Amino acid sequence: MTPITPLLQATQQAASAIRRLSSDEKTRLLNRLADVLLTNTASILAENQRDLDRMPDTDSKKDRLRLTEARVKDLADSLRQVAVLPDPAGVVQLERELEPGLTLKKLAVPLGVVGVIYESRPNVTVDVASLCLRSGNACVLKGGKEADFSNRILVSLIQGVLAEFNVPKEAVLLLPPDRAVVNELLTATRYVDIIIPRGSESLIQYVRTHSKIPTIETGAGVCHTYVEQSADLDMAARIVVNAKVSRPSVCNSLDGVLVDEAVAGTFLPRLIEGFLAYQVEIFADETSYAILEQAGYPYLQHAQPADFGREFLDYKCAVKVVSGPDEALSHIQAYSSKHSEAVISTNQALIDRFLTEVDAAAVYANASTRFTDGGCFGLGAEIGISTQKLHARGPFALEKLVTEKWVVTGTGQIRG
Repeated sequence: MTPITPLLQATQQAASAIRRLSSDEKTRLLNRLADVLLTNTASILAENQRDLDRMPDTDSKKDRLRLTEARVKDLADSLRQVAVLPDPAGVVQLERELEPGLTLKKLAVPLGVVGVIYESRPNVTVDVASLCLRSGNACVLKGGKEADFSNRILVSLIQGVLAEFNVPKEAVLLLPPDRAVVNELLTATRYVDIIIPRGSESLIQYVRTHSKIPTIETGAGVCHTYVEQSADLDMAARIVVNAKVSRPSVCNSLDGVLVDEAVAGTFLPRLIEGFLAYQVEIFADETSYAILEQAGYPYLQHAQPADFGREFLDYKCAVKVVSGPDEALSHIQAYSSKHSEAVISTNQALIDRFLTEVDAAAVYANASTRFTDGGCFGLGAEIGISTQKLHARGPFALEKLVTEKWVVTGTGQIRG
């Protein structure tokens, strides 16, 4: 395998060209890219189909891989949304005079070169590039082999637009899909400033263990919805079904349902119609198993300990009946990945307790966890959902792609 160090060097050098672009130039660049994506929709879908043809229909990741005309349009719309967001680079965060003629400023500046390792989601290619370019960063993309044809055409289109704006194409670099390049990337401390893994728990843990570059974790989501005894049960059923089936292969989809024992016998049968339509497989504890079996639900399994705290990424979920809020909160604390957690209740004191006590990047009352998304939150796009606490938490978007620089201007001062 050819070493990737020369490629990374070129990207580091290209980062300065991005930093030189004005905010208006970056806006025009992203709008131009949106036009190019729409113009080339047919070619993008043709390359995406080559990737889809290699993946079996039974693979739950196939929906994440799939591009459609509507999804390409969504990518173009996202580019336009990012284009009009305030440029986070160059913002003066603090300014003061240290002594007469000696001024101090703290500026927001780009991180530099952002490396992102991700799996079968070609939309990430465009999202990362748009956010990095808008914030003045270069980026190194390491996509999975499953999406290689899709990623290649998307990056080629991006690089074509960069050339129109006299920016070196290496400012958005796509690495070969081979896993062998990952270790070289993770140790390229001279050329890459931050690494962001987006994908499975195993990918995130591998990067965390092996990276010598500062890392921000995104992706893994074990999300719960707790149906408290005072809940509007029809509303609760709509929320739970939406959180599970609207797009089960993404990180903000529901994995565990917790139901107060006082309403379990009434609530669980209300899930049947919505779950049956998608043949959702339920891994149920003893109490919920008996209720659902009695109600005639066919897709039932007895839950094993490992099913709680499991990110299913499929039409599957775990169900547990709990004695009340204390047990529900303890369960979430034990099994949550600290991504997104929801409570369905009309008890305001209980809602307040849940929103205060649950340690997660996003907490919800009476709404679906599926809203945890940079676009939904008005951020234009996201690199991923960060579940850690330093630098970024929740949707990792434009405003988190900068760091600080202190600028001191004097008139000949020396320190005594």
